[in-house]
Amino acid sequence: MFEMVIKAESFAGITNFENSVLNNSLRIRVADFLSDYAHCIDDNRLEEWPNFFAETGLYHITTKENEEAKLPIGLMYCEGRGMLKDRIKALRTANVFEPHSYCHFLGTSRLSYKENNILSARTNFSIWRTMETGQTENFAIGKYLDEIRFDDKQLEFTSRRVVLESRRVDVLLVIPI
Repeated sequence: MFEMVIKAESFAGITNFENSVLNNSLRIRVADFLSDYAHCIDDNRLEEWPNFFAETGLYHITTKENEEAKLPIGLMYCEGRGMLKDRIKALRTANVFEPHSYCHFLGTSRLSYKENNILSARTNFSIWRTMETGQTENFAIGKYLDEIRFDDKQLEFTSRRVVLESRRVDVLLVIPI
Protein backbone atom coordinates (compact mmCIF):
# COMPACT_ATOMS: atom_id res chain seq x y z
CA MET A 1 0.00 0.00 0.00
CA PHE A 2 1.23 3.47 -0.89
CA GLU A 3 1.79 5.89 1.99
CA MET A 4 2.24 9.61 1.59
CA VAL A 5 5.22 11.06 3.43
CA ILE A 6 5.37 14.81 3.83
CA LYS A 7 8.79 16.31 4.40
CA ALA A 8 8.82 19.28 6.76
CA GLU A 9 11.66 21.01 4.94
CA SER A 10 9.49 21.32 1.81
CA PHE A 11 7.06 23.62 3.64
CA ALA A 12 8.78 26.76 4.89
CA GLY A 13 7.45 28.00 8.21
CA ILE A 14 5.30 24.96 8.97
CA THR A 15 6.66 22.97 11.86
CA ASN A 16 3.88 20.64 13.07
CA PHE A 17 4.92 17.60 11.07
CA GLU A 18 5.29 15.08 13.87
CA ASN A 19 3.64 11.80 12.85
CA SER A 20 3.14 13.19 9.35
CA VAL A 21 2.56 9.81 7.70
CA LEU A 22 -1.10 9.09 7.03
CA ASN A 23 -1.83 6.00 5.03
CA ASN A 24 -4.20 6.27 2.08
CA SER A 25 -6.74 3.81 3.47
CA LEU A 26 -7.23 6.06 6.53
CA ARG A 27 -7.48 9.13 4.28
CA ILE A 28 -10.17 7.40 2.22
CA ARG A 29 -12.06 6.33 5.35
CA VAL A 30 -12.04 9.92 6.63
CA ALA A 31 -13.13 11.32 3.25
CA ASP A 32 -16.01 8.82 3.14
CA PHE A 33 -16.94 9.63 6.75
CA LEU A 34 -17.09 13.36 6.03
CA SER A 35 -19.11 12.79 2.84
CA ASP A 36 -21.49 10.47 4.69
CA TYR A 37 -22.01 13.21 7.30
CA ALA A 38 -22.94 15.77 4.63
CA HIS A 39 -25.19 13.30 2.79
CA CYS A 40 -26.98 12.43 6.03
CA ILE A 41 -27.95 16.08 6.45
CA ASP A 42 -28.63 16.71 2.75
CA ASP A 43 -30.87 13.63 2.55
CA ASN A 44 -32.85 14.63 5.68
CA ARG A 45 -31.74 11.56 7.64
CA LEU A 46 -31.23 13.77 10.69
CA GLU A 47 -32.01 11.04 13.24
CA GLU A 48 -28.72 9.41 12.11
CA TRP A 49 -26.74 12.64 12.56
CA PRO A 50 -25.89 12.20 16.29
CA ASN A 51 -24.30 8.83 15.50
CA PHE A 52 -21.40 10.61 13.79
CA PHE A 53 -20.32 11.90 17.22
CA ALA A 54 -18.70 10.24 20.20
CA GLU A 55 -20.96 9.86 23.24
CA THR A 56 -19.33 12.98 24.73
CA GLY A 57 -18.72 14.68 21.35
CA LEU A 58 -18.91 18.44 20.95
CA TYR A 59 -20.73 20.30 18.14
CA HIS A 60 -20.25 24.05 18.02
CA ILE A 61 -21.19 26.61 15.35
CA THR A 62 -19.49 29.99 15.58
CA THR A 63 -18.30 32.79 13.32
CA LYS A 64 -14.81 33.50 12.04
CA GLU A 65 -14.84 36.76 14.00
CA ASN A 66 -15.61 34.98 17.31
CA GLU A 67 -13.12 32.19 16.54
CA GLU A 68 -10.28 34.63 15.87
CA ALA A 69 -11.12 36.60 19.03
CA LYS A 70 -11.27 33.30 20.97
CA LEU A 71 -14.78 34.15 22.13
CA PRO A 72 -16.69 31.10 23.36
CA ILE A 73 -20.06 32.44 22.24
CA GLY A 74 -21.52 30.65 19.28
CA LEU A 75 -24.71 30.17 17.35
CA MET A 76 -25.19 26.57 18.42
CA TYR A 77 -23.51 24.47 21.09
CA CYS A 78 -24.24 20.83 21.81
CA GLU A 79 -22.18 18.76 24.21
CA GLY A 80 -22.78 15.04 24.05
CA ARG A 81 -24.85 12.79 21.84
CA GLY A 82 -27.90 13.30 24.10
CA MET A 83 -28.01 17.04 23.32
CA LEU A 84 -27.65 16.28 19.61
CA LYS A 85 -30.59 13.85 19.74
CA ASP A 86 -32.66 16.42 21.65
CA ARG A 87 -31.87 19.02 18.98
CA ILE A 88 -33.23 16.73 16.25
CA LYS A 89 -36.28 15.80 18.31
CA ALA A 90 -37.09 19.49 18.82
CA LEU A 91 -36.55 20.18 15.13
CA ARG A 92 -39.01 17.42 14.21
CA THR A 93 -41.67 18.11 16.86
CA ALA A 94 -41.48 21.64 18.28
CA ASN A 95 -39.71 24.03 15.91
CA VAL A 96 -41.77 25.85 13.29
CA PHE A 97 -39.85 26.80 10.15
CA GLU A 98 -40.23 26.90 6.39
CA PRO A 99 -39.25 23.53 4.94
CA HIS A 100 -35.91 23.58 3.17
CA SER A 101 -32.98 21.34 2.28
CA TYR A 102 -29.22 21.64 2.06
CA CYS A 103 -26.64 20.59 -0.47
CA HIS A 104 -23.08 20.50 0.88
CA PHE A 105 -19.98 21.06 -1.23
CA LEU A 106 -16.83 19.98 0.61
CA GLY A 107 -13.25 20.91 -0.14
CA THR A 108 -10.38 18.49 0.27
CA SER A 109 -9.59 17.94 3.94
CA ARG A 110 -6.23 18.71 5.50
CA LEU A 111 -5.53 15.88 7.94
CA SER A 112 -2.93 15.47 10.66
CA TYR A 113 -2.45 13.39 13.75
CA LYS A 114 -3.42 15.08 17.00
CA GLU A 115 -2.90 12.07 19.24
CA ASN A 116 -2.42 8.36 18.78
CA ASN A 117 -5.96 7.61 17.59
CA ILE A 118 -7.23 11.16 17.02
CA LEU A 119 -6.95 13.08 13.78
CA SER A 120 -7.36 16.80 13.26
CA ALA A 121 -9.11 17.79 10.06
CA ARG A 122 -9.86 21.08 8.38
CA THR A 123 -12.41 21.02 5.58
CA ASN A 124 -13.76 24.08 3.80
CA PHE A 125 -17.42 23.95 2.84
CA SER A 126 -20.18 25.75 1.01
CA ILE A 127 -23.82 24.92 1.68
CA TRP A 128 -26.60 25.71 -0.74
CA ARG A 129 -30.12 25.89 0.64
CA THR A 130 -33.28 25.26 -1.37
CA MET A 131 -36.53 26.56 0.06
CA GLU A 132 -39.92 24.92 -0.47
CA THR A 133 -40.62 27.58 -3.14
CA GLY A 134 -37.63 26.33 -5.15
CA GLN A 135 -35.50 29.39 -4.41
CA THR A 136 -31.87 28.32 -4.01
CA GLU A 137 -29.14 30.40 -2.38
CA ASN A 138 -25.68 30.03 -0.97
CA PHE A 139 -26.56 29.70 2.70
CA ALA A 140 -23.25 29.20 4.49
CA ILE A 141 -19.53 29.21 3.72
CA GLY A 142 -16.85 28.30 6.19
CA LYS A 143 -14.68 25.54 7.54
CA TYR A 144 -15.08 22.48 9.69
CA LEU A 145 -12.40 22.08 12.36
CA ASP A 146 -12.67 18.49 13.49
CA GLU A 147 -11.15 16.04 15.90
CA ILE A 148 -11.92 12.53 14.73
CA ARG A 149 -11.32 9.43 16.82
CA PHE A 150 -10.59 6.33 14.81
CA ASP A 151 -9.88 2.65 15.20
CA ASP A 152 -10.05 -0.30 12.80
CA LYS A 153 -13.86 -0.33 12.82
CA GLN A 154 -15.18 3.18 13.47
CA LEU A 155 -14.68 6.91 13.04
CA GLU A 156 -16.43 9.49 15.23
CA PHE A 157 -16.19 13.18 15.97
CA THR A 158 -14.91 14.02 19.42
CA SER A 159 -15.28 17.65 18.35
CA ARG A 160 -16.75 19.42 15.31
CA ARG A 161 -16.39 23.19 15.25
CA VAL A 162 -18.20 24.88 12.38
CA VAL A 163 -16.64 28.28 11.70
CA LEU A 164 -18.74 30.48 9.43
CA GLU A 165 -16.98 33.10 7.30
CA SER A 166 -19.66 35.72 7.86
CA ARG A 167 -21.19 36.98 11.06
CA ARG A 168 -24.42 37.60 9.11
CA VAL A 169 -26.33 34.40 9.72
CA ASP A 170 -29.84 33.75 8.52
CA VAL A 171 -32.22 33.30 11.43
CA LEU A 172 -33.27 30.00 9.86
CA LEU A 173 -30.40 27.97 11.30
CA VAL A 174 -32.46 24.97 12.31
CA ILE A 175 -30.92 22.02 10.49
CA PRO A 176 -27.35 21.14 11.51
CA ILE A 177 -24.62 22.36 9.19
